[in-house]
Amino acid sequence: MNSHGSSLKGPHVNNGGGPVTFFIRGHLSDSAVKKGSFLGRLRHFIDVIDPSTLFVSEKRLKECVKLLDDYKHGELPPGVSDLQLWEAQKIKQAIIHPDTGEKIFMPFRMSGYVPFGTPIVIGLLLPNQTVVSTIIWQWLNQSHNACVNFANRNATKPTPTSEFLQGYVGAVTSAVSIAVGLNVLIQKANRLSPATRMIIQRLVPFPAVASANICNVGLMRHSELSEGIDVLDDNGNVVGSSKIAARHAITETAFTRVVLPMPIFVLPPIIMSYLERLRFLQSNRRLLLPVHSLVCLVTFGLSLPVAISLFPQMSQIEVSSLEPEIAMATDCKVLTYNKGL
Repeated sequence: MNSHGSSLKGPHVNNGGGPVTFFIRGHLSDSAVKKGSFLGRLRHFIDVIDPSTLFVSEKRLKECVKLLDDYKHGELPPGVSDLQLWEAQKIKQAIIHPDTGEKIFMPFRMSGYVPFGTPIVIGLLLPNQTVVSTIIWQWLNQSHNACVNFANRNATKPTPTSEFLQGYVGAVTSAVSIAVGLNVLIQKANRLSPATRMIIQRLVPFPAVASANICNVGLMRHSELSEGIDVLDDNGNVVGSSKIAARHAITETAFTRVVLPMPIFVLPPIIMSYLERLRFLQSNRRLLLPVHSLVCLVTFGLSLPVAISLFPQMSQIEVSSLEPEIAMATDCKVLTYNKGL
């Protein structure tokens, strides 16, 4: 099978379950365009974060994996449709880690990021935060982020538990310190009107979370920088371990973690400051929290696929920019690596 065409139905599946090239009745599908097309990646990641995959049973997952394995080995049962193959690939990609081939724990899958993360976002954006409540919500947020980063990392090399704990402590400490520091500064800003102070306080979580997210990704995946990550040739064979590719992977992931909270922590406070002035909500104050929660949920749900689509998960890098020993070990001009999510 090559990129110039094929008569095969359904997806071409790799062993790890990560993003691969698909062919449908001789046409190159959008999965192959993902590397260069933002819209192609967006369509892919909308599937990956589909919360319905959280309810897939163990039996159904095994059926999907078997179906894809049968297709890969040319043993596909008669009557299997393209749609069944696409659905099987969607389920496998949402649940199985592409490097380890193991299930990702439900709350830490990308499909669980919005359902499990939204309550924390709502808590972070609640008005009139105290120092204690700020610490608690920032701790919960970075704890969840740390586990998501670790669960979706490039896992071609083992990560010691000690490094996981160091990253976790560093991320939580940075988030709490920044958030508390900004809150204290705002409270001391006596020149600001109460309304202005409240709006600014609501916006405090963004710089705190964005800076902490950078620390979180860097610290949780620090071992990749010291040991490198596997880079693959056109046939999926490991050429070597590259620290340069690891830097690219972590930088790209960290950038997405800055973009992700931008709309989540900026838009809801602005929207709520307008909605709270509506006569209907002023006379029905008990609806403020449900409306606030809905605004956070919608914003989070729209932001996540956009942020993680900025770069392909299986990224490519020119051999000429990698370590000399890797360049000498292959004739390929471009190699592939798992950026992580």
